[in-house]
Amino acid sequence: MSDYDVIRHFADTYGLAAMFVVFTVFALWTFRPSARGYHEDAAVMIFAEDDEENRLSSKDKSHG
Repeated sequence: MSDYDVIRHFADTYGLAAMFVVFTVFALWTFRPSARGYHEDAAVMIFAEDDEENRLSSKDKSHG
């Protein structure tokens, strides 16, 4: 058996299993309950600049 056949056989069997394990770990890590706060912060992060501008403009209007 040539080196190519050995490497291909290894990649076809153990490589697929390793990729499945890595994918499963990443998916479980992403959807763990303690990550909810991080995901909520990331979801509203793009609006932080707009909120700051709205607060500044409302302060300017309230001071006359």
